[in-house]
Amino acid sequence: MVRVIVVAVPGAGKSTILKKVVEKAPNIKIVNFGDIMLEEASKRLGINDRDELRKKINFRDYKKLQEDAAKTISRMEGDLIIDTHAVVKTTYGYYPGLPSKVVEYINPDAIIFLEFRPEDILARRMKDLSKDQSEGRRVREVEKIEDVEEHQKISLEMASAAANHVSCYLLVLRFLEPQKYPYQHADEASSKIIELIEKMKKAE
Repeated sequence: MVRVIVVAVPGAGKSTILKKVVEKAPNIKIVNFGDIMLEEASKRLGINDRDELRKKINFRDYKKLQEDAAKTISRMEGDLIIDTHAVVKTTYGYYPGLPSKVVEYINPDAIIFLEFRPEDILARRMKDLSKDQSEGRRVREVEKIEDVEEHQKISLEMASAAANHVSCYLLVLRFLEPQKYPYQHADEASSKIIELIEKMKKAE
């Protein structure tokens, strides 16, 4: 059984990458950390969506939800990819998505950090913005390239700290060149993630 945490900033295309992982390796289960947190918040606190989770939950309750979600994941069987963020951007500043107790409970074999060109991330966010506007959903504030660069830098630092804390591997996958064909980065990233998991399974 191999457990890998995959992190990237919003708009990086992580969801598309992980869909391709499942297409190529159906035996690998994708677990969305935020979904499990939301399930717990809905049961205990009557929270209906992620907007409420961010806005209505106080710091201590949010921290407890993170830890409870990690405990739930720790009981899961099979080869897992945990889809989450290394940091969460809030009105107060950056908040750790992988605090010490969370990574201790999950006990990953590796943390994979996905880095992309800031301009590609902004382009995806603009596409999502148009979709959200047309469907009447909450619209995120569009950031500058410098903001995305900072977010990625701090995310990598947080992912490195989490890997160091539990003594697991850290793999950084960088895609800093323009794509030569649609979904090139998603194809390459998904293949590299699967390759790492297969290597770790052989080494068990």
